[in-house]
Amino acid sequence: MVTLNTLRTKFGVLLSVIIAGALLAFIFSLKTEMGFSGNDPEVGSINGEEIHYSEFLAAYDDVKSQMGEMTTDAQAQQALANTWQILLSERVFNPAFEGLGLAVGEAEHKAMVRGEVASNVFGSLFRDPQTGEYNVEALTSFLAEVENNPQAQKAWSFFSKQADLDRAMTKYQALVQKGAYANKLEVERGVKSSNNTYNGRYVVSRYNTVADSLITVSDTEIRDYYKAHKAQYKQTPYRTISYVEFEVVPTEEDKVAVEAEAKAAAAEFATVQDVKTYARENRHAAVAPTYITAAQMTAEESEALVKGKMYGPALVADEWRAARVVDVRNVPEKLTLSHIVLDYSATELADSLVKVAKKGDFAALAAQHSLMAETAAQGGKIGEVTYSSLAPEFADALVGKKKGDVVKISMGNVIQIVKVDAVNSIQKHYKVASLTYPLVASQQTQRDVHSAASLFAVNAKNDGFTETVNAQGQSSRTATIEQAARSVRGIDASSLEVVFWANKAEEGDVSELIKLDNNHYVVATLNTINNNDYRTVNEVASQIKSTLLRDKKFEQIAAKMTGATIEEIATAAEGEVKNFENVKFDAYYIPGIGVEPRILGAISALEQGAVSAPIKGASGVYVVVTDAVTAADEAQTFEAEKVKQQAEAEQNANRAFYAVQEAAEVVDNTVGYF
Repeated sequence: MVTLNTLRTKFGVLLSVIIAGALLAFIFSLKTEMGFSGNDPEVGSINGEEIHYSEFLAAYDDVKSQMGEMTTDAQAQQALANTWQILLSERVFNPAFEGLGLAVGEAEHKAMVRGEVASNVFGSLFRDPQTGEYNVEALTSFLAEVENNPQAQKAWSFFSKQADLDRAMTKYQALVQKGAYANKLEVERGVKSSNNTYNGRYVVSRYNTVADSLITVSDTEIRDYYKAHKAQYKQTPYRTISYVEFEVVPTEEDKVAVEAEAKAAAAEFATVQDVKTYARENRHAAVAPTYITAAQMTAEESEALVKGKMYGPALVADEWRAARVVDVRNVPEKLTLSHIVLDYSATELADSLVKVAKKGDFAALAAQHSLMAETAAQGGKIGEVTYSSLAPEFADALVGKKKGDVVKISMGNVIQIVKVDAVNSIQKHYKVASLTYPLVASQQTQRDVHSAASLFAVNAKNDGFTETVNAQGQSSRTATIEQAARSVRGIDASSLEVVFWANKAEEGDVSELIKLDNNHYVVATLNTINNNDYRTVNEVASQIKSTLLRDKKFEQIAAKMTGATIEEIATAAEGEVKNFENVKFDAYYIPGIGVEPRILGAISALEQGAVSAPIKGASGVYVVVTDAVTAADEAQTFEAEKVKQQAEAEQNANRAFYAVQEAAEVVDNTVGYF
């Protein structure tokens, strides 16, 4: 049964949603300290409609309450992405669905609650752990708490909205898929193309045979082409920075000092009697929680440790390392296990099941009692595991156990009843204690780097960034930060602080010293701000000119490629006739010609013996003739091709969601706020 407490544990503390208003009041009281010029700053837009901080925060808190505690940048970015999806649904999808008559009404919503209409959301939230199926009773129990619990009411409102949206999207996807089909002409063409192999001849006249200087492309033609093809030059607004990174790395003196310290510690480590106590008191020492075999050690380690000697100290991957064996066990290398998982409070039931399981049907008991649905459905079978992969509680409990033995293991919030189904060969397993001293910079080196970085920042502000780079012999790098980006490519450390600064800076500004972590400092200058949604005509003029040059060259070359036969055309074009063999329409590459999709299409479309018109290829102008068409040994049938094309059409129809999102013009300016 799913209770409110279970949901709170699974989806995070919902209290954050309730106190959002109080948090906002506090934030707004800071105003200028946080850079707020008004009471509720704009943090983005959808279809030109502004999204303000308070609205985004409320949606963001809802998402965080679902995701639970977030400890990494990746999790935070995922939460932000999910928040934008919710806002996009409210601003774009829901109104569109209502216009199409796809809104989920009250009757349909109740049918989803009762399980009469499948709901991915309700099905995942209120799933029976035994069967994996939707549990209406669990939802009913939760709704009973909703009546008198504000937190539960907030959660239920959020769940209900997501369930309705998911249902509407499912209906929309089905509607779009029904409109996608493979027509008869496409299928017939597909059958023909799949079944035939083409041999023939071609002649090509390359574009580089006409000098660029002989072709004139005017500014007016470039502008006209730009206007006609402007959609090709859409871009994400961006800013560019130049920066110098100061990284704290150990000097040669630091490395010598670490080596001396590591060797002195290793001499003590070799003589310590109580290694476990030593490890608890020494931050450089640790005892491994699991046991490993000699095969899982490096050759150098096993050579020493198996003989009871200490390994090292040795320099391995930028750290000095020594190791000792603290315990040895003769245990199976692998065990085949089954288990029954119970709540930690079910101690009496666990004791009873242990007794029954030793003589009874373990699989039946697991299917009936285990809370782990995935293994319960398989009679509790975990399968084969290595002893070295076992958690300490398992490893300790299974020492000396043989096939058929059953043990009770308390671990975390559960009790597990484990049966040994099989064991393989007994091997020595070792618990290893290690001593590690990484090659790190000394405090003096850290101070020196910080001082150098601080001095650079001061001089860059006073004398200019480029001038200071040149004067100090530093090396600067340039990076582009696109709108909504939360990192800088080229900086290994978390670079969010650099992004924050760049989004608030003006062109020509130089940053203060930015500390990324204990080993990285950055000083940056903002070079450009480009808030255009499209690249300008000047930015793409050379690219457009190349396209227009090719088009005009095509016209000149094509005019010369005349004749009744391909031989006559080759003579007129001052070229030679070449052969192509074993070409198939679904090929990517044509031997001797290369990647030329237009040529490939012409070869498969031509009547046998017919000479094509000049074809505008990627590298030149082609004329082709298909001399022979060979049918494949295993011909593609009309029905098989239809099924294939229908599946492709429906798959492409699924892109409707992405097309809608791209058309929604989402502007994300949340960097600096979240």
